[in-house]
Amino acid sequence: MKIAIVGAGIVGVTTAYELAQDGHAVTVFEQRGAAAEEASFATGGLLAPGPLAPWSAPGASQAPAYFGRSAAPRLGRALTLAELSWLRRWRRAARACAKSGEPLPPLAALERLARYSHARLLRLAESLDLQFEHSAGTLMLLRTPRDAETLTPVLKALRDAGSTVHEVDADAARAIEPGLSPALPLAGALHLPDGLAGNCRQFALLLRQAAQQLGAEFLFNTRISRLAGSPASVQVEGEPTPRAFDAVVLCAGVQSAALLQPLGQRLPLVALHGSSVSAPLREELHAPLGVVVDVASQTTIARLGQRVRVSGGAELGRSSAHPQTLNTLYRVLGECFPGGVSHSSGVQVWRGARPMLPDGPPIIGPSAAPGFWLNLGHGASGWALACGSARALADQIGGREADIGLEGLGAQRF
Repeated sequence: MKIAIVGAGIVGVTTAYELAQDGHAVTVFEQRGAAAEEASFATGGLLAPGPLAPWSAPGASQAPAYFGRSAAPRLGRALTLAELSWLRRWRRAARACAKSGEPLPPLAALERLARYSHARLLRLAESLDLQFEHSAGTLMLLRTPRDAETLTPVLKALRDAGSTVHEVDADAARAIEPGLSPALPLAGALHLPDGLAGNCRQFALLLRQAAQQLGAEFLFNTRISRLAGSPASVQVEGEPTPRAFDAVVLCAGVQSAALLQPLGQRLPLVALHGSSVSAPLREELHAPLGVVVDVASQTTIARLGQRVRVSGGAELGRSSAHPQTLNTLYRVLGECFPGGVSHSSGVQVWRGARPMLPDGPPIIGPSAAPGFWLNLGHGASGWALACGSARALADQIGGREADIGLEGLGAQRF
């Protein structure tokens, strides 16, 4: 088949590779000058079960009681009607999760997809010899007993799925991450030995090369202005006529939702912005070995080669980074690993969009318009879910049953 992919972030690149590997003629359209330059550029790096990524799903690691505190989304002064509607649905889903105390279908879907994606990523990295920065082990810090209570539905989902999660005390947590500040108050921690942190953009660039070797074509600085049906077509900005394809896959986040509206597909997809600060390693003994998640502030601190990256925040409707978000990132890094990084030079501050649906999981599968397929809405878990999402979508397009159950991941739920 002749297939177009709109978007060359981590989800678009992995989709291009899987479809090219299946023998399809793949063309990727990307408005930026290179792959993974927007939402995939400087992500937190967490490659752990989906529900454990901060902001991966409503109610996954925050309860309604947290609204208004540092763990709640920061709201812009002029939210659109679509953003207000999304926020109401997100809060409703969070309340339902917190009230039940049980893993709801969205959490189970995230966990199932994350485990599948993790295995697929490891297979790709080994078979293609992809040398990207990564570190092993995930430690979730529980500063108070209340932090543990908010994770009850997540722990149930993880254990039901067979994930390895160890509940450890403060002393054991510091043995796992010796660089943790002795002054940091800890009620305990959750340790996932199979968790990973990795450099998302580095992986995307390496896999793009592998996709090109299979024949995939990447067209950068190329913007898609609209879609057309019968047959499925994309209109490249500046070209007189649309380009026709056997199938078109939308992987361009919020822009995908806007492109789909004229075709009759409306999705409650918004950009929940997050930030990261990457700083050079200063002292090995005072830096993380793997990735650390601070549950109270919803931030992650990851070791990526000779750098440490702290990430977090969830800003809805803002055009620029909120100062308090960056202050939180610097504060948490200093509280957890004082002296671990150098702030004098080489510090990179980044802000990116997390295209997210109100119930958490992405959409992987056909749209309401014939010939158009969706692989979008991964939110804060795009890096953790990309490889599995791409393989599952490629199987569907090829008329095969996916190796993973896709319940709760279809567009029909909206």
